[in-house]
Amino acid sequence: MNTEKTSDPIKKGGVERKIELRFNMNFRRVIVWILILFLFLPSLISLLASATGTMIELPLSTAISEIKSGLVESVKVTGDELILLYPKDENGVQRLGVSRKEEGSSFMEALQRAGVDESKIRVEVVSQSISKAFWAIISIALPIVGFGVLMYFLMRRQGGGADVFGIGKSRARLFAKGKQSVKFTDVAGVDEAKKELEEVVDFLKNPKKYKDLGARTPKGVLLTGPSGVGKTLLARAVAGEAGVPFFSMAGSEFMEMLVGVGASRVRDLFDTAKKASPSIIFIDEIDAIGRTRGAGGGMSGHDEREQTLNQILVEMDGFTPSDNVIVVAATNRPDVLDAALLRPGRFDRKVNLDLPDIAGRKAIIEIHRKGKPFMKEVSWDRVSERTVGFSGADLENMLNEAAILAAREARKEIGMKDIEEAALKVEIGPEKKRLQSTRERKMTAYHEAGHAVVGHLLPGNDPVRRVSIVSRGLALGFTLSRPKTDKYQTTKTELIDRLAMMLGGRAAEKVVYDELTAGAANDIENATRLARRMVVDFGMSDIGPLALGQSTELGIWGMSYGDQVRVSEDMQAKIDTEVKKLVDAAYITAETVLKKQRKTLDKVVEQLMKVETLEQDSFEKIMGSPKASLDEDEKTSTD
Repeated sequence: MNTEKTSDPIKKGGVERKIELRFNMNFRRVIVWILILFLFLPSLISLLASATGTMIELPLSTAISEIKSGLVESVKVTGDELILLYPKDENGVQRLGVSRKEEGSSFMEALQRAGVDESKIRVEVVSQSISKAFWAIISIALPIVGFGVLMYFLMRRQGGGADVFGIGKSRARLFAKGKQSVKFTDVAGVDEAKKELEEVVDFLKNPKKYKDLGARTPKGVLLTGPSGVGKTLLARAVAGEAGVPFFSMAGSEFMEMLVGVGASRVRDLFDTAKKASPSIIFIDEIDAIGRTRGAGGGMSGHDEREQTLNQILVEMDGFTPSDNVIVVAATNRPDVLDAALLRPGRFDRKVNLDLPDIAGRKAIIEIHRKGKPFMKEVSWDRVSERTVGFSGADLENMLNEAAILAAREARKEIGMKDIEEAALKVEIGPEKKRLQSTRERKMTAYHEAGHAVVGHLLPGNDPVRRVSIVSRGLALGFTLSRPKTDKYQTTKTELIDRLAMMLGGRAAEKVVYDELTAGAANDIENATRLARRMVVDFGMSDIGPLALGQSTELGIWGMSYGDQVRVSEDMQAKIDTEVKKLVDAAYITAETVLKKQRKTLDKVVEQLMKVETLEQDSFEKIMGSPKASLDEDEKTSTD
């Protein structure tokens, strides 16, 4: 009984691939040397001729005169050329003379008319120069052959495959069993998605268990979610757990300049996977080829991307249950995918990966902190609470940056201070030292204190965690607020309070200095964008619950690519009016709060000028305990 049935073809294929590559390399060398020979042989012949003798071109009359005078040793007549061979000189160099035939007569007739005595000189007649005929053919064929060889190498460079041009072969990378070190135990924070893929792996390992109950193997699994949540990592874990051939390819790798290449690569990929079944195909960033057909206009129906997508649709729909080939795809733009790609029978399962909650973040941190020495003071519960909104990639980067900070200061262990600084670096940017005057620093302090005071006093805002006038990234200062727990719903009241907090910095400038600065540009932009979303996306205005725009910025997916809502000019004017109404009301609220709390605002600024950064505890000592948040007010309510 052969227990290596699955692995043998792969081993055999590897040997055949090596032989094929060696043959291709040798063939390439032969072609190159032939080209070099064709290109440089005429020059080489001329060089040899000049090395062995001196060649001069003579008029026919001069040549005949030289022959009659006995200066020539022998004569060769070849077609339309008369070659004179002179005796060698004292240095052993032989001089050659060449003369061209004149119109209307042959060389022999010209020699006879001139009275050349053939008994005194050897005259050899060659009917036609074989070498000359050869070079005449070469001069015609060489450009054609050279162009063909050039195109051959260009095609091979583009395609990278093993067929005549290599361009239609897929570039999928094969991960054989045992080659992937990532397992499901290395993935955390996405338990639901992991369970779905564990089931897919079990389908491939134990197909009989499901077939006995009449279940068929899922044909495709689509992983969606924002960047950094672990879509590709999950696919690598599938490769490590499945124990079957795993073919990985990016969506952009199907595309080439030549039409039809993408479809050919799709066919080749699926054919290879079927031969190695049971197997898994992973297509990363599938939105590169899976966008809605016809979204680019009426003339786009036959472009390369659409042909590639059509071929994928055919290959996936053409599977039979016995194929045992599962397609796993990943994208962070499911809203642009073609509806035919998403229907059952192609991608049967759609798994959405969200940003991890507090338990997920703690599990992810547990994985990434292995191998790093941390101080005992580090509170991982606090770190998990601090990193609301962080993806798995952000958390990994945070711990790596913390380790770099500790190493920079030659410390043996990583402390809480390093983690906090690393979190700020990932979230906002690295700290920058800017030379500012005292007046500029104080204006920055009032701006940030304005955000913090308004945010602290309005219950719809998240708690203020840190206020700083230390420059980071492009900002001269920052105010950091984070919720106590993960939030999945946002009310209109919370959004209105958030608008007021965004405009608190601008309001503080006006209240204190009766002046405006350019530092509020980003706040104004964010506030305007949020107010517009409240009107056109959330229906939180007097216009009512109408979908007046399309946005995928905050992960609100579902509308297909190209579905733009048409809005009349009158309605657009109403939208602009409602947006301005929301922003103006928020600004008035912020200004009113700061005027009432002017003394408290000055105290916060005074402390900021001393220490530059206020943590939550220090800030709340000045401000007092925050008002109960809307979430806390509703803790006693029941669903």
